[in-house]
Amino acid sequence: MFNVLAKVSSFVVVILIGVAAGHSGKFGEGADRLISKIVFNLTLPCAIIRAFGASKFDQSLLCLIALGFAANVTPFFLSLVVYAGKPQDERILQQSNVAGFNIGCFAFAFVQAFFPAQAAIATCLFDAGNSLMCTGGTWALIRALVLDTDYQCMRDKATLFARSLFSSASFDCYVVLIFMGLFDLRIPPEAITLIDPIANANSFLAMFMIGLIIRFTVNKTKAAKLIRLISWRFAFAAVLSLAALFLLPFDPIIRKVVAILAWAPAPSTGPVYTLWAGGDKGLAGMANALTILAGIIMMTSLVLFLGV
Repeated sequence: MFNVLAKVSSFVVVILIGVAAGHSGKFGEGADRLISKIVFNLTLPCAIIRAFGASKFDQSLLCLIALGFAANVTPFFLSLVVYAGKPQDERILQQSNVAGFNIGCFAFAFVQAFFPAQAAIATCLFDAGNSLMCTGGTWALIRALVLDTDYQCMRDKATLFARSLFSSASFDCYVVLIFMGLFDLRIPPEAITLIDPIANANSFLAMFMIGLIIRFTVNKTKAAKLIRLISWRFAFAAVLSLAALFLLPFDPIIRKVVAILAWAPAPSTGPVYTLWAGGDKGLAGMANALTILAGIIMMTSLVLFLGV
């Protein structure tokens, strides 16, 4: 128990250092964007490659891709129906932030710390399905179904979706590595050794980046919108977590991993999509910060309770 709390505390400390750095102004205005580019385009892809290279690819886990995708589209379309009569600004906030998980910059580092390499591959496969939405799918659906958009042609919408999706270095890594796994192609050990220092930097930079983007300001009149959004995420996380533990046809370690991933924070793209759609980015940022706090508490609790 002490080791678990020590590891989680190290994550919290790095996040708090990021919060302090962000408020101090010593890193400049664009520090969060610069570090996010380093994480998404360099350290995270290297961490993913190392995870695939450290363990044998299990094709029976491929259905986790479908699960990751379903875990996104289900709350998105359910809330789309329920919120149909709500004001446009709340619909934008809800649809931009209700679905998706911050796997690469939060949960992946968590899994790396507590689980064996095979669990890291399961996390990557779940995130491959998750990334279908988080790295472009959610924004494409918002433009098509929530906003008045110029992309009325189905072909244009599909092109927009594909362009957003394949511009993600992490998703491109998933495609190549899954293809290699299907044909039993292994990553050379020398290549893993070469990228190892970069992959090791992922946990620190990811947590530090999260600290930089957190903002703790919200107008009291907007509290109801925030509570409704957070309640949607927590309710679905509870359902997914229980379903993973008792219904998934995998070994206990994989079921525990998915149950923990269900409580991963909202993706950092949520506030960005809210901004692009003309919604309340400040409220979206606050929601993101609350899911990070809840993620730390719930994921740590599950690690202790499940005896990882």
